[in-house]
Amino acid sequence: MALKRQSVQWPWQGLLIVILLGLAIGLWIATKQVNYEWRWERVPQYFAYQDEEPQTAPFAGTVIKISPAGDASQVTIQPESSGLPATVTVETATLKVAVGAQVNEDDEMGATRHWQVGPLTQGLWVTIWISFVSGFFGLIIGLITGLCRISKNPTLRGLAVLYIELIRGTPLLVQIFIFYFFIGTVLHLDRIVAGIGALSLFVGAYTAEIIRAGIQSIPKGQSEAARSLGMSAAETMIHIVLPQAFKRVLPPLAGQFISLIKDSSLVSVIAITDLTKSGREIITSSFATFEIWFTVALLYLVVTSVLSQLLFWLERRFARSD
Repeated sequence: MALKRQSVQWPWQGLLIVILLGLAIGLWIATKQVNYEWRWERVPQYFAYQDEEPQTAPFAGTVIKISPAGDASQVTIQPESSGLPATVTVETATLKVAVGAQVNEDDEMGATRHWQVGPLTQGLWVTIWISFVSGFFGLIIGLITGLCRISKNPTLRGLAVLYIELIRGTPLLVQIFIFYFFIGTVLHLDRIVAGIGALSLFVGAYTAEIIRAGIQSIPKGQSEAARSLGMSAAETMIHIVLPQAFKRVLPPLAGQFISLIKDSSLVSVIAITDLTKSGREIITSSFATFEIWFTVALLYLVVTSVLSQLLFWLERRFARSD
């Protein structure tokens, strides 16, 4: 039986490989058709690079000793006036003085090197951090709004409907501008807070409808059974309805949070240096347009893929617990 299944499946697997190879070859041919000089070797420095910090003489004097210390050198300077000598450590490859040399105060003697985080790494961290915080607050807002959406109180239900329709009916870019330039100005909010607030309200409206649909998908008989056992409405919702609804709404919630990561690129319009804005700044200085945009797209793909696999794992765990 296993041999029969394998003989049926392998042609389709081979077709998949052929299609992927065709796409790869087509992309390679397309890059050759573009009159552009590709410089992929310049991309790694925007993730991490070695920065040089100049080391200068603390006072005027004479270099009396240079001692090796691994990859570095310790330069000892005797001051012109009476006083104790001072030692300056520099990288051997950057050493600019010799024993017996006369130096003045603030003369450069060499440099020290240390690794620095590049703009792409910083932008990626900002994107992940903003998306995580916005998703967390958006989930809370969506849960509260979703419960208000199905409430019997007409005031709560009306406010929930108004919020959901207002947010879902207007573009996110416009909401970010309004939140930053209007609400942010009135409340004196930082641009980071304004960006997180706008994204949280945006994802909260969509999450509210997802949660509402999940709650209403649970048969009413379970709530009635819980109430007959003496549980209050709040206990029924927390212990009976919401755990089951959460399992059902996990796939659409996953899609919403993945979309949030991509939508977070819009906060760059209010000068938040996320991954997209970092890419634009690098392109301005390096003119490596296609290399940077392809790299930025790949980073978004990696983050969303990891999140997708994590939520898929949670979905399978919940499925096994049923």
